[in-house]
Amino acid sequence: MVAWFYSRYSTGLLVLALLVGAFLTHQALTLPADNSIEAWLDQRSAAYQVYDEFKAFFGAEEVILIAVRLDRPYDEIPEADRELLQSLCERLRALPGIRSCWTPEDVIARMAERRVPRAEAEQRLRGLLISDDRHLVGLLARLSEQGLADRPGVVADVRRELRYCRFSDHDVMLAGAPVVLAELDRLGNREENQKYFTITLLICLGLLYYSLRQWSLAFFLLGLTVWAIHCTLGIIHLCGGQMNFVLDALPVMVMVFTLAIAIHFLHYYADAAGEPDPLSAALRRAAPPCLFATITTVIGLLSLVVSDMQPVRQFGLAAALGALIALIGGLGLTPAILTLWPPLHLKHNHHDRMCRTAMALLTRHGRRIAALCLVPVAVAAVGITHLQSKIDPLDFLPSTSRVRRDVLTIHDRLTNTDSLEVVAVFTDESLPLIERLREVRRLENRIRRHCAVRHVMSAATFFPVSVEDGVTASGNESGSEEFVADGYRLWRISVRLRADADRSPQDVFHDLQRWLADEPVVVTGLAPLLEQSQREIFDGFWQSFATAFFIITAVMIVALRSVPLGLLAMVPNLTPICLVFGTIGWLGQTVDIGMMMSGSIALGIAVDGTFHFLVRYRNELRSRRSSAQAAMAALDHTGPPILQATIVAAVGMMALTLSQFGPTVRFGYIMSAMLLAALVGDLVLLPALLCLGRLFRFAIDDDDDQRSSRVAQPTPSKYAPLQPLPVPASHVAPAATSKAPSLLRRAVRGT
Repeated sequence: MVAWFYSRYSTGLLVLALLVGAFLTHQALTLPADNSIEAWLDQRSAAYQVYDEFKAFFGAEEVILIAVRLDRPYDEIPEADRELLQSLCERLRALPGIRSCWTPEDVIARMAERRVPRAEAEQRLRGLLISDDRHLVGLLARLSEQGLADRPGVVADVRRELRYCRFSDHDVMLAGAPVVLAELDRLGNREENQKYFTITLLICLGLLYYSLRQWSLAFFLLGLTVWAIHCTLGIIHLCGGQMNFVLDALPVMVMVFTLAIAIHFLHYYADAAGEPDPLSAALRRAAPPCLFATITTVIGLLSLVVSDMQPVRQFGLAAALGALIALIGGLGLTPAILTLWPPLHLKHNHHDRMCRTAMALLTRHGRRIAALCLVPVAVAAVGITHLQSKIDPLDFLPSTSRVRRDVLTIHDRLTNTDSLEVVAVFTDESLPLIERLREVRRLENRIRRHCAVRHVMSAATFFPVSVEDGVTASGNESGSEEFVADGYRLWRISVRLRADADRSPQDVFHDLQRWLADEPVVVTGLAPLLEQSQREIFDGFWQSFATAFFIITAVMIVALRSVPLGLLAMVPNLTPICLVFGTIGWLGQTVDIGMMMSGSIALGIAVDGTFHFLVRYRNELRSRRSSAQAAMAALDHTGPPILQATIVAAVGMMALTLSQFGPTVRFGYIMSAMLLAALVGDLVLLPALLCLGRLFRFAIDDDDDQRSSRVAQPTPSKYAPLQPLPVPASHVAPAATSKAPSLLRRAVRGT
């Protein structure tokens, strides 16, 4: 029935797949990206609600700090240079993405209106808009709502105005969250990543040919992989999704899953050589483990949906979709390809010899090998408790990046562009303005005592020490409007932190909340919110991973119909997580979001290999009395495709390390390590454990009653002669190819 279907409808099936793929490819290539700050915030949290209310009163606190190098101290520069800075500031104010822009002269002039001496005004701006050596001055531009919607566009407009005013790249530096995000968008955009992903595909193509010895089949498998990737991304676009830094890992995941399923099917097809209907036999044997592995992986990925973070929820849904499309492509389209283009000239490869060598070692030294694997895994697993997340956008930039260098210089010589915000709330409407100013100044003095605070700024900054003189001279609060709101009821104190402080923004945030608990103030700010969200992503990922682990364990037990065997199956699935993340923890390195997402992919590929191995293992138990013999037969049958798919994917991942985008580089290294660790778990640790017959006698006992009623079937010889690969019924093989060896197999084996 299966052979008849594919012999009759393969052409139509592939044409339909191409048409659907062409449409979805267009959708994939136009998939928008959203790496905005808002996407990383838990908008349902109470802390975000406070910050959202703060923005409603004072506007968003996102700034671009433009630092201009001077060849002499600021107070000695000629008037023409001051006018040039002022002219640049006026042009920036005219940009639709800029809400306001201040030069040092603007702030000094507003202070002078309140009788603040110039020398004192300049001193107050030290470490904010004037460097300590006075050879660096800053222009502070705040983004408008329009600017927040297009941060890269605003940064491009600012750079254009700088060039118009004849400022060279050497003369100016830019810092601020919009600048960093614009650079990350440039490095992480589709055009940049496409280069390295293309290199990955070319490496995979070469490795596939090396394994299969047939260019046509290697191209077909690679095309199938690209089809699955584009279909996944295209459907995401049609569903209203957007790409982000987390979803950048999705194409790699789909590629790994598709290759694994297709290569497994090819090996089942080669194993059915000599049977009347090899295509049906291959599909019948490949379907159960592939289906169970995919369903298990999908359930595990869907557990990420419980996260409060939108990017993590999106990754869970998108990755589950990708796993299903990989199953459709690998198990549904591969038979059609084999039917239309029979692989008559394939040769077996050396992976069989590698697996035979492993079988010999495991048979003689199974107990020692199991111990040698379990001890490092257990020791490394302890390191997971030491893992820390650090998701600093600057770490995503290469060390040679000009943006990174400029931001660090500005943080060191001027100020940190990330701020905490303390809002003083005055409920007594009868309280005079002078008393409110004094109260704000008292709060400023308390905040300055913190070791991580570098600078504070509020409406009080614009008044002299003797507040009465300033109020009398001014008569209004012009120039300080951005620091008061709601009819002088809310007064804002902006806190800038030291770049070299030992305390993180989140730590300082909690310190100030504790210090000012007895004051009528509210502490908020974007920096601690981002850090809190990053920590919640880190914690939520591990909680979701734990949920996925228990769900996958339950599915394993049901699928294998054995509690002990299902529990045993999870040991190799945890091996890559324990080895890689545990080692990172012991080394004291931090992990970012992309590295954490690689854990889900590693779990999926490990589950796939484990299912194929254990399904074959249980089948072998029906005709063998020894658990070790069944394990060796399962390794002989499933080892080559698992080894081949892993090597192709792991080596291909190394091409990503050529990128200049930090997350892509780290993802490439981590994914390669994860895949190799999963290989160790599936092909070394699991067979070694099963070779310990006494400890895992349950695997035989579960089936004793069933086997006793059957007549044992003879096991084919391990050294059966090579046979030519059969051609599906709809084709006749040319006589010249009748001596061609089988696909990836050295022997024909019945089941």
